[in-house]
Amino acid sequence: MSTRTTSPESTSTPAVKQNKTRAIAIGEARPQWWLYVTLGLGLIVVVTPFLWMVLSSLKPEAEIRQSPPTWWPQTLTLENFTELFTRLDFPQFFTNSAVVAVFVTLGNLVFCSMLGYAFAKIDFWGRDWLFRIVLATMMIPGVVMLVPLFVLVSKMGLVNTYAGLILPFLAGPFGVFLMRQFIGALPDELIDAGRIDGAGEFRIFARIILPLCKPALATLGILTFLGSWNNFLWPLVVASSEDKYTLPVALALYSVGQNENQYGLMLAGAVVVVVPVLIVFLILQKHIIQGIATSGIK
Repeated sequence: MSTRTTSPESTSTPAVKQNKTRAIAIGEARPQWWLYVTLGLGLIVVVTPFLWMVLSSLKPEAEIRQSPPTWWPQTLTLENFTELFTRLDFPQFFTNSAVVAVFVTLGNLVFCSMLGYAFAKIDFWGRDWLFRIVLATMMIPGVVMLVPLFVLVSKMGLVNTYAGLILPFLAGPFGVFLMRQFIGALPDELIDAGRIDGAGEFRIFARIILPLCKPALATLGILTFLGSWNNFLWPLVVASSEDKYTLPVALALYSVGQNENQYGLMLAGAVVVVVPVLIVFLILQKHIIQGIATSGIK
């Protein structure tokens, strides 16, 4: 006569399993509240200065300076924006910023993607060491390179020209790193298939690699555009006449009065500078998130 043993797992009823599943689900759901609270606090910290800037740009100068300060404008006015567009040669400064930012962005998209493809998929002597040198340049502060870069641009006769504002920033180490990380994750079989069909490296890069790099290109594009659009120090040094001033330089110089700064004009100018970047970001935000998630950038 055989004795039949039952394991604890076999004696569990569907109700017990359902209770265990529900307990696990509740345990997994609890940390989400802390996540939402943390994200909400972070959102408040990030958005509050921007809201203060927008609301204060609609205040008169006296209300901006009063103490204690007010959050909501007591008197709504567009005087700051009116003075901004009438006092400054706004179309010229906006055009300068747009030209510099667009060409710098296009240059980074082209050259950084080419370098990223070479470092990721082309095997040549010294590739790894050369890539390490590129990464090492990311640790050099930009201020350290300001004087030698200005001397080089001056020797080439590019001071107070669009070329002097654009050429030094046509390719950056971060863009090379970003594109190399993204392209390195693409399957080698696609490149091998192109080579079997007789395509050269440039055709493979243009027809196969670039169409697959849209998320990384969008990420690199918005980051480069943002940095170039807000760049202040280099245009201030290189541009010696008003016809080459960019918006940040013009706003900084023209918002200074005889005795004190005009904060209303500065805030209105800051709003005008930020709006184009926000529009570009909202258009490309899906590609930016995908590019950062798939390129190993943490």
